[in-house]
Amino acid sequence: MNFTPIPGTEAALAESPVWDDRQGALLWADIPVGTIHELTLATGARRTWVLSGPIGSFGLCEDGRLIVARREEVGVLDRDSAAYAPLARLLPAGAPQRLNDGKVGSDGAFWVGAMDDTPQKRPIAALYRVDGAGRVEVKRAGLITSNGLAFAPDGRALYHSDSRGCWIERYDLDPATGALSGQTRIASPGEQDGRPDGATIDAEGCYWSAGVSAGCLNRYAPNGTLLARYPLPAPAPTMPCFGGADLRTLFVTSLSPATGGTGLVMAAPAPVAGVAPWRFAARMK
Repeated sequence: MNFTPIPGTEAALAESPVWDDRQGALLWADIPVGTIHELTLATGARRTWVLSGPIGSFGLCEDGRLIVARREEVGVLDRDSAAYAPLARLLPAGAPQRLNDGKVGSDGAFWVGAMDDTPQKRPIAALYRVDGAGRVEVKRAGLITSNGLAFAPDGRALYHSDSRGCWIERYDLDPATGALSGQTRIASPGEQDGRPDGATIDAEGCYWSAGVSAGCLNRYAPNGTLLARYPLPAPAPTMPCFGGADLRTLFVTSLSPATGGTGLVMAAPAPVAGVAPWRFAARMK
């Protein structure tokens, strides 16, 4: 694949690309700056929303708003008025963790994980499920950097990784209840393979993982078999996302590497189509 940087997307840490299929727009966050950006592909129109503190991830709501993971809480952002309303606090104030990767699931809930935000990188974080009423469940504990959330095309499987634990797991998911079962570790990629960062799923049910330590995208079969590795022009990719009118464009965000340079968003025609995003069923006005 031939990836091309999208002009005007420079960032400190570009993350969480989300394709809005109803608006024909790509959205992404700059985590440390606390901004969410939107680019309408057909017109080039752009919008930006600024929140205080880091933004770990976000997803689309059924009513057009955004469900946003901030440092310690999840809330809802109105894209027209820019009004923000807290929905659920997941971490205590001053916790050594912050919320990180999150995705709306096939169950209509927002799944979001935390990470140890200190240099020690201890297994003190968890994966949470937040429903439309703001109820919170802990779904997996003992994580260092929760990441790589993605849902199978039929909504009946969840994929999840730990970027510091260097593993990828697959669960059976009941989309009616959000219950998980059948936990299976399908891959353990190391530094040279590309530690697993953010991820997405394609229409064939294969899992695309950003290899943040190796400047690549890894495409895995549902059982964890590595099917392909795609090199990228950016050394530290953070998450892929399928988009475009036919879901055949692959967008990838990246961070500013320690060796210099800047984060950005790249795009390339994809060899396979993606899956339209699930939407959060918020019950708050």
